[in-house]
Amino acid sequence: MAELSEVHESVRERYAEAARAANGCCSPADETGAFGGTLYDEASRDEAPASAIDASLGCGVPTAVADLHAGETVLDLGSGAGADVLISARRVGPTGRVIGLDMTDEMLALARANAGRAGLRNVQFRKGYIEQMPIEDESVDVVISNCVINLSGDKAKVLAEAARVLRPGGRFAVSDVIATAEMDEATRADMAAWTGCIAGALTETEFRSALEAAGFEDIEINETHSVHEHAASALIRARKPGGAGCCPETTLSSCCEPAAKEPCCGQRTAAGDPVSCGCS
Repeated sequence: MAELSEVHESVRERYAEAARAANGCCSPADETGAFGGTLYDEASRDEAPASAIDASLGCGVPTAVADLHAGETVLDLGSGAGADVLISARRVGPTGRVIGLDMTDEMLALARANAGRAGLRNVQFRKGYIEQMPIEDESVDVVISNCVINLSGDKAKVLAEAARVLRPGGRFAVSDVIATAEMDEATRADMAAWTGCIAGALTETEFRSALEAAGFEDIEINETHSVHEHAASALIRARKPGGAGCCPETTLSSCCEPAAKEPCCGQRTAAGDPVSCGCS
């Protein structure tokens, strides 16, 4: 396994170049629709500037399964040009908040410019590593990410950090690449493939085990499309235990159905104060 600093530098170099070009780096996969902005539907494209969507380096659309609600706080790991941050910001509304975390100065500058074009005030971009998140304990409701966790050289640490920053009952909803058991060691060791979203991927079994070790439950891993002979994009969801006392016979996501008392499920009041899930 490459040293974490080596992985960081390799990823930073390639993604800084991609930010400067404002174009996807995963070619030729982009040409087949396996990566990039072509994965977003028209509804999502209406929620973020084209400059953010078109610069996406992701392998899916995590906001499609994150089940975001008004007033929630969302953290996007490896936020890149900001597409998923801006989409999330519209869905959580003015009483919600979205934080984009990225280690690349060029990507942060591009994301902030895209947020300015979108005219959104409930977003913030922070510089930092996903293995050591500059985020307070139990301060976010949802962690999302788009083809970034596979780039880390210490995925167990990333998932532990995600569990740390989530509130009890908080949700983990990411798009990422998962490898088949047959992926050869040469591909796994190749730094160029690593920064292209392939070599660092865990298998489905490994990803599930890593989530369990970090303390997550209700884990779902569903493949969406192939990105390589021995790898596929997948939507991965899980939940941090706790926080469901108001809905003893339902999942957290159902707490905010129309029949529930509002606000609920860790949402915030108009004044910005967090509230308990009010399903009783």
